[in-house]
Amino acid sequence: MIAVLTSGVALGVHVPGLLLASRLRERGAETVVEVIERLLPDDRRRSIEASRAVFHRDFRVARAGQRLAADPSSAVDGTALAALHDRWTRLGVRHAVVFSGFWLGALRRLSGTGLRLPHVTVCHVDSVESPSFRRAGPTSPGTDVVRLASSATGRLPCTIPVTHRPPVPWAERGGRLLVHGGGWGMGTYRERAADLAAAGHALDLVVHEPDEAASAPPGTRAYLMDPSWHPWHDDGYPPLGRLAPGQDPGSVRYRRGTAHHASFDLARGAAAMVSKPGGGTLLDSLWSATPLVLLEPSGQHEEHNARLWCELGFGIRYEQWRATGFDPACLRPLHEALLAAGTGPARPQSLLDVLGAREGPACTR
Repeated sequence: MIAVLTSGVALGVHVPGLLLASRLRERGAETVVEVIERLLPDDRRRSIEASRAVFHRDFRVARAGQRLAADPSSAVDGTALAALHDRWTRLGVRHAVVFSGFWLGALRRLSGTGLRLPHVTVCHVDSVESPSFRRAGPTSPGTDVVRLASSATGRLPCTIPVTHRPPVPWAERGGRLLVHGGGWGMGTYRERAADLAAAGHALDLVVHEPDEAASAPPGTRAYLMDPSWHPWHDDGYPPLGRLAPGQDPGSVRYRRGTAHHASFDLARGAAAMVSKPGGGTLLDSLWSATPLVLLEPSGQHEEHNARLWCELGFGIRYEQWRATGFDPACLRPLHEALLAAGTGPARPQSLLDVLGAREGPACTR
């Protein structure tokens, strides 16, 4: 049994964790997903939910909050940790894959009680340590560390398959742009959407509040992420539904992907994704071979992500593309570079193979 340890405060690490769990189950591995916020008291979860709404509405507050936020694992009491360990013992968890540094403190506390822990692999989704890992400090001896992207080496050492389908050929893409602000809808993407629509681009826009769809540029297809859903509610992918102009938000029919998140299907057919450069967005870009038009990052880890994507020829900063008059011809070479990276001899190693090499038959049962 493999436990995938994620956090709901960032879908950019939670969704890659869900993807790993899906791919492991396809190989026959028994897998459980654990979200650190499920161990928190109710009042702490409500505080996180309130922060999400504030961060969505004010990017400056979000950036400041990211620097100042406390590690939520400190609010997990010993009883909840002991119950978690008991459950892992019953399930026979032998290996834990950590996607959020918030888990490292909780694991250290368990280890300090003398309890035997599963072997731990830390998976960095971003190209440098994200804030949760920086706060957590160094990993314990014997911990395996893998990276999906590396700012230090300029490479993509490892990856998590998002889909088994090949990227959509460039000629079959309709030229639409997918504009979003990551899992919490943060950043300047709504303002940029208005500029891109004024320049003649057709848009798919992911919104997080119904009134944002009403104010979207004419001709934009708006997709609403279910405002009532939080990652600690269940192990499913985020629910997403099309919200037509004038439609009652209560009548939206939300859809969840079963093999991957629904927004990835929008990315597959897009000419580019316009977004801040979160780690999950990089993964979507690679597996869809869809270029990134890079908006303002939310922190230094995302700035490193942006630099790496530009250096690899997979993305272009928004300001640079604007200087060309938002010329669509600039996007095709980025798509071709992504296509070569995903299918060529230097393509990243699958994390499933990394885990399989260590676990052997236990990873495929």
